[in-house]
Amino acid sequence: MRSGAKVAIVGGVFAVVVGGVGYGAYNVLDGLNGGGGGGTDSKSASAEVKTGPVTKAEIDDASKKFLKAWADGDADTASQLTNNAAEAGPALTGYRETAHVTEAVITPGPAVGAKVPYTVKATVSFEGRSKPWSYSSELTVVRGLTTGRPLVDWAPAVIHPDLTDGATLRTGAASTPSIEAVDHNGRPLTKEKYPSLGTILDALRAKYGEKAGGTAGIETVIENADAKSPDKTLLTLTKGRPGKLRTTLDANAQAAAEVAVKKFSQASVVAVKPSTGAIRAVANNPATGFNAAMQGKQAPGSTMKIVTAAMLIEKGLASADQKIECPPTATYYSRTFKNLDDFSIPDGTLTTSFARSCNTAFIKLIDDTKDDAALAKEARDVFGIGLDWQTGVVSYDGGVPEETQGEAAAQYIGQGTVQMNALNMASITATARTGTFRQPIIVDRELDNRPIATAARPLPPYVSQQVTNMMRQTASWGTGKAAMASVVGDKGAKTGSAEVDGQATSNSWFAGFNNDLAAAAVVQSGGHGGDAAGPVVAAVLRAGS
Repeated sequence: MRSGAKVAIVGGVFAVVVGGVGYGAYNVLDGLNGGGGGGTDSKSASAEVKTGPVTKAEIDDASKKFLKAWADGDADTASQLTNNAAEAGPALTGYRETAHVTEAVITPGPAVGAKVPYTVKATVSFEGRSKPWSYSSELTVVRGLTTGRPLVDWAPAVIHPDLTDGATLRTGAASTPSIEAVDHNGRPLTKEKYPSLGTILDALRAKYGEKAGGTAGIETVIENADAKSPDKTLLTLTKGRPGKLRTTLDANAQAAAEVAVKKFSQASVVAVKPSTGAIRAVANNPATGFNAAMQGKQAPGSTMKIVTAAMLIEKGLASADQKIECPPTATYYSRTFKNLDDFSIPDGTLTTSFARSCNTAFIKLIDDTKDDAALAKEARDVFGIGLDWQTGVVSYDGGVPEETQGEAAAQYIGQGTVQMNALNMASITATARTGTFRQPIIVDRELDNRPIATAARPLPPYVSQQVTNMMRQTASWGTGKAAMASVVGDKGAKTGSAEVDGQATSNSWFAGFNNDLAAAAVVQSGGHGGDAAGPVVAAVLRAGS
């Protein structure tokens, strides 16, 4: 296809225009290479099957014929020009009949290899209401397996880039009313201002739209195959009346979180109010798609020592001021662990090892517990990890499986099978701060009377005090000092770095508190905890304190 060609849909009747000249009536099937339907990939017995990569001319020809057939509203012909007519046909038919696209101009760009990008400027009309709709997508031309013909490699994203297998493009009354989400002080929260909240606001709308008291409008949406996944609104023809939904978020903390994570290609942060469990901020970069801050699963590195220290103190195996050996290496059941650059701490205490993130000091104490699963039990029974959290949106609630021998030792320093995300580590920090697990929430439970997870027991006050004080020392003179220098008030921290197979640089983790706010962050391949994740946490703590 020539660059600049346009496929136009006018009043539901489609024609192809190239340089302002119309092709007029055109039998697409007459121009097929080899004849036959693309979906069945049939061929004449006498035809020679072409092999090898598709040529530039074939890419141009195949993409032009497909776009013309699509534009003509001829879903059957268009589908036969793909390598999967059975799936392409209904999707292309639905573009007009279900999505109600009545006018469009499709403008292809220059092919990049076998890919042909294009922009769509369309009009969607439903029950007397019309609105323009613009987006970009692309198609790929491949060679048919049996015919050797150039065909469009079918995928739902050919129609719209966000369309996935099993999903449907639909225009009509919204399945749920829209919401006007506000923070705990009544300040508006929008996707435009706070991009990281996009998936969260969609989920809150799907779950609480009707309860918030709004009325549904008319929208073009992507209905996901999974009924639990919220619809994605692509175009709003009429807004309806949104219902007001108060969240626990804080606009100031959220704004700071959005800015902080953008400094890295992959980063997540969550802030929680220890005294209530209210989630004050959730941010991810990339901002769209998977909510890694609340649903991610990764080893948290030495931030897990918050739980390990609490368990050791509660069992009477150590105390904050007790002398603890910190050698360069330590071995448990033939598995050897070491400190960064093989450092050691002569005559150090548990506080020193915690503040300087000594791995071996914690590994050497595992044998004294007489129970390899002690850490898993502490995480579950005190910190609420692995319980069924009902935050108001989908979340992963952490995991510390009961392990034995070397794998159990690895868990002491946040490696091995321990799985956490920023939400989990912010909650762990909040629990250490107050001594009581309060399940994080993003909307009040009174909205739907959902059950809230509760831990089996609190931390004894003397344990909470010692762990909190060790975190204060970490922020004052330990590995968290530089990152937390700009944070004023009662503050504490724990750094972490987690080695991941296949990564040259470890993931950076950081957990901290400031007065009645706790936060945790992870930066992929960020290195030391204080270097990358630390400043992210500090920025959120400053804004929300």
